[in-house]
Amino acid sequence: MRPVRVRFAPSPTGPLHIGGVRTALYNYLFAKQYEGTFILRIEDTDQTRFVPGAEEYIREALSWCGIPPDEGVVAGGEYAPYRQSERKEVYQKYAQQLLDGGFAYYAFDTSEELNEMRERLQAEGKNAQYDATSRMSMKNSLTLSEGEIKEHLNSGAPYVVRVKTPEDEDIRLNDLVRGDVTVHSSTLDDKVLLKSDGLPTYHLANVVDDYLMKISHVIRGEEWLPSAPLHVLLYHYLGWEEKMPQFAHLPLLMNPDGKGKLSKRSGDRFGFPVYPFDWKSPESDEVSPGFREAGYLPEATVNFLALLGWHPGNEEELFSLEELVQAFGLDRVSKAGAKFDIEKAKWFNQQYLKEMPDSALAEYLLKDLSENGIESSPEKAEQVCGLMKERVTFPQEIWSTARYFYQPPEQYDEKMVRKKWKPEASDALLAYTKILEKSDGRLSAESAKEQLQKLLEDRQVGLGKVMPALRLALTGQGGGPDLMSTMEVLGRNDVISRIRKAVDHLDRNN
Repeated sequence: MRPVRVRFAPSPTGPLHIGGVRTALYNYLFAKQYEGTFILRIEDTDQTRFVPGAEEYIREALSWCGIPPDEGVVAGGEYAPYRQSERKEVYQKYAQQLLDGGFAYYAFDTSEELNEMRERLQAEGKNAQYDATSRMSMKNSLTLSEGEIKEHLNSGAPYVVRVKTPEDEDIRLNDLVRGDVTVHSSTLDDKVLLKSDGLPTYHLANVVDDYLMKISHVIRGEEWLPSAPLHVLLYHYLGWEEKMPQFAHLPLLMNPDGKGKLSKRSGDRFGFPVYPFDWKSPESDEVSPGFREAGYLPEATVNFLALLGWHPGNEEELFSLEELVQAFGLDRVSKAGAKFDIEKAKWFNQQYLKEMPDSALAEYLLKDLSENGIESSPEKAEQVCGLMKERVTFPQEIWSTARYFYQPPEQYDEKMVRKKWKPEASDALLAYTKILEKSDGRLSAESAKEQLQKLLEDRQVGLGKVMPALRLALTGQGGGPDLMSTMEVLGRNDVISRIRKAVDHLDRNN
């Protein structure tokens, strides 16, 4: 197999969709498995749809996922430039080669003439497209005389260059995901290759660039499969068949209910992000939410995306990026669309969050604390994260569910108060505070438990009658992490203060 060189070639027409991130990921994994090269190329020939900031967003998204390109815009490389708007002269050269070889032609039709042609064909019950049948009734270099063609070109009249599709020919390709694909040329239209502004369309530019950049495999979304026969045709017309890359068209990402392709509207409808991170529209200032800001970890997001359309062949689900590189293969990519199960994404996030070092997780908590005007030592933040990380799905939930580590409860769970706050428990807790006051040294989970157990044994009171009341006093809640470890984090003085406050409040109001 020739050296593996793959490209991710998005258009900067808006934020990078999470489906685009999956395409980039599959390209990256394939390249790394074969010690190949992963290239980022920006296909910005459609200047009418260019959106400021979109290219930067694409680059940051790949960086956040940990799949930086080896070559391309910013990274550079021997096949620069990697931004198609900077390669205009390159495409014009090959467009001229197609014209000279009789594989393309000039078309001078106005928009009015094109509309008239489509309406006429529709009325006749035919395909309303510019193709091998209809082109001979249009204004182009196939129907005009040499003098008329020169006159149009010399006058500066607008024109496009169209590919000349064969009238009766089977076009074949072998897709690494879908197998053998055969399309009859009569179903194809004569696509525009070079636009009136002199810039190429996607079809010409991507074929020329893939050839010149020595791309070995084109791994892209299923929506490009209908265009693949045209691209195969262009490789043939340009004499590049022996250097044509292998194609692999990836399955679509579908809505959670399996109905329709995942889109921004899907996110709005189902209530989850469809972009790697927040995108603020330069036109309306509307913010579309992203995975990063929702609290998804990049490693979890990558693992989740990898399994949307690819299967490792066993029941294993958790993979590091390095493990994905070893396990990935296009032979296990599904033909069918993959349902976007956001609950599964949450599950992945939980698994990765549990395995995070407490120190790394503490950075999220310290940021939330700072934004709420609360100071904390890194050591305490790490302790809190260690206790809470198996009980949350997202890092920001640590602050929202465990603020009692920093703020004494102002309210107490009413249901638990009615069920568990009894005079026997209240008296035992007051006695417990007196024991804690007389204790020496730092309050540890072990010493807190020993002292409480001894007190209750002396009073002949069961642990189950006091522990729920103690948790209520300390946290205001009926559930949470290990209670003795919670006491260790709070410290002796805070524990004593909270118990006495709860006894005073709850005894008076119950």
